[in-house]
Amino acid sequence: MLIHRDKTASPVVVSYPAVTGTYTIDPVHSTIGFSVRHAMVSNVRGRFERFEGLLKLDGAEPSRSEAYVSVQTDSLDTGVADRDAHLAGPDFFDSATYPLMAFRSTGITPLGDDEFQLLGSLCIKDVELPLTIDITFGGAGSDAFGNHRVGFDGRATLRRSDWGLAWNTPLDTGGVLVGDKVTLTLDISAVRADQDAAA
Repeated sequence: MLIHRDKTASPVVVSYPAVTGTYTIDPVHSTIGFSVRHAMVSNVRGRFERFEGLLKLDGAEPSRSEAYVSVQTDSLDTGVADRDAHLAGPDFFDSATYPLMAFRSTGITPLGDDEFQLLGSLCIKDVELPLTIDITFGGAGSDAFGNHRVGFDGRATLRRSDWGLAWNTPLDTGGVLVGDKVTLTLDISAVRADQDAAA
């Protein structure tokens, strides 16, 4: 059954009082991935292996929540070692000079139906620009070890050239080797730092 939301109606803002608290992102059970067009015909997908983050969640007033994430730029993995080395090198992330990229939230807009827009700024190399991430709340609960967890899925698109990652090479058949538009995908599981408060 398909449910069509009336786009003209104000979203119903749901509160999540049980999730209020401070959480650290669990990198073992989370993924920060990306995809970009390659040779004008297909997509290359990859992920970052090393990152950390902090979520300060206000379940009663979700718009007051905050998020901070930092990623080690040399930890990317596309499945091809030579390509990964190129991406970490001076043509792209220049990880030796800029080892981290970071996101910090500046606001959250509830959209209803467990959906939000996370507004913030993304810093890559020495460029910091606004970025909006579409977020879906996946749920909350305790795992088998008694850790209180929350989960979120996210998606955003950006133009890498805006952040100075502009390297490219033309193709004989027309177009360029690497697309400018990058799609970011997030699958986040975070553990509450104060487990006693979650009880």
